[in-house]
Amino acid sequence: MPYTKKTIGAYFEEQVRRLPDQDFIVYPDRGLRWTYRSFNERVDHLAKGLLATGIGKGDHVGLWARNVPDWLTFMFATAKIGAVLVTINTLYRKFELEYVVRQADLAALAIIDSFRDHNYLDTVYELIPELRSCQRGHLKSDKFPNLRSVIYIGQEKHRGMYNSRELLLLGSQCGNERYDKIKASLNCHEVVNMQYTSGTTGFPKGVMLSHYNILNNGYYIGERQKFSPADRLCLPVPLFHCFGCVLGVMAALAHGATLVPLEIFEPLPVLAAVQQEKCTALYGVPTMFIAELDHPMFDMFDLSSLRTGIMAGSPCPEETMKQVMEKMHCSEITIAYGLTEASPVITQTRTDDSIVQRTGTVGAALPQIEVKIIDPESGAECAVGQTGELCCRGYNIMKGYYNMPEQTAAAIDTDGWLHSGDQAVVDEQGYYRITGRIKDMIIRGGENIYPREIEEFLYTLEGVLDVQVVGIPDAKYGEVVGAFIIAKKGFDLREEDVQDFCRERIASYKKPKHVFFVESYPMTASGKVQKYKLREMAREQLGIDQQTFVET
Repeated sequence: MPYTKKTIGAYFEEQVRRLPDQDFIVYPDRGLRWTYRSFNERVDHLAKGLLATGIGKGDHVGLWARNVPDWLTFMFATAKIGAVLVTINTLYRKFELEYVVRQADLAALAIIDSFRDHNYLDTVYELIPELRSCQRGHLKSDKFPNLRSVIYIGQEKHRGMYNSRELLLLGSQCGNERYDKIKASLNCHEVVNMQYTSGTTGFPKGVMLSHYNILNNGYYIGERQKFSPADRLCLPVPLFHCFGCVLGVMAALAHGATLVPLEIFEPLPVLAAVQQEKCTALYGVPTMFIAELDHPMFDMFDLSSLRTGIMAGSPCPEETMKQVMEKMHCSEITIAYGLTEASPVITQTRTDDSIVQRTGTVGAALPQIEVKIIDPESGAECAVGQTGELCCRGYNIMKGYYNMPEQTAAAIDTDGWLHSGDQAVVDEQGYYRITGRIKDMIIRGGENIYPREIEEFLYTLEGVLDVQVVGIPDAKYGEVVGAFIIAKKGFDLREEDVQDFCRERIASYKKPKHVFFVESYPMTASGKVQKYKLREMAREQLGIDQQTFVET
């Protein structure tokens, strides 16, 4: 059996009793430090505040924010009252936010003021004009009939919204009777988190994950790094991703470790946080580690406390791995592979694996997870060394896609095997190597992008007759989006028209970096577009050497 059948709230309270004065969350740049006990008190106040405003068990609560401290307060508070936290990509724009609010049936949406150049408040008021005249917590929106409340994370007051300070104060004045009853009613197999992953058939799908899924996955992820209460994890990756909230938060929670999150990634604050808090572990995609190593002030920082961590999201060059192990002292750094539908980690290297294993494979299966490689045509299991589709089965498999039974059935077969869509091979030691993709996915710096979503969006641009989107190799991000467009007769579309159309409408990482206008597409005899030939055309036109990019 997997490690625990406790809910996240119950497990957290157990750690509070065991390690009350241990640091749980530290924001060094803010001078903010919460012990397990003090953070639990804040969580309880917010949880009871949410209950007092009508948000409770089964409700979907969206969270659209960078890694601000109360991101984690909302995560644990919703878990304790049986609400489902719906994590929203910080790079989403109005087009994508509207879809998630509606598709996820959000009852509440918690937001910050802005992220980079995007004003979240303006976007929300534009999307939900009724907010400006409604009573807080009693929103009635024609466009979003389930949405009852918008919450601002901060102290400022905004029309139609509660702020988090008010909810914390309200909750501190509430009794525990109703709260305790709800906590006692919760089950570890209930959905606690929904994360949106891009879909092959259009817009993103809401992956439903349970307490059982993510808490156990976090435990085994931490075990692979040999986590204990002595560990302090520097976490500069987004919390809305599984990389942040499962590989990071759940792994630390399960081992009584300390989290040192950063609101956004910048190499200098990461180096400073590691030195100041004597962090023992550091997470990031390879480009993050490269940026840290290349920073002109790198040699000024003492990183000797580092021991382990996770590098994931895209392949790690062997030379980078060597530098991380030697110059950053992460001699026990690990590599992880998975997908959101698997909670997310399926395989991970160990702290004593060789550099070749850490750069050439994605490790061995985590405990309590079955992994097999099958022939995608026949379904027969492949032999060692034979390429096929990687599938997995176990406690970690999602509950399904929210309100998408057909897509769920396509992803998980009748025997409970999740089909990853990734081509892989396993060696005699049980280490897996991802060799390509069966599914037509682009991975840009760790962000999964499905071409169909971008294609459907670009079809809404006037003058576009047809569009095909492919991944194009890129030295910095691994892959970037490329769009091949056939324009309607009479329209003089240019690349800047496409870029302008995308600028404020979709997340920046989804925007085509390269746009090509063509008269036709290379086709198979059966009339299917040969996307690999489009990739070859792009490489030829851009002067890019033939390369293979795989997901890790």
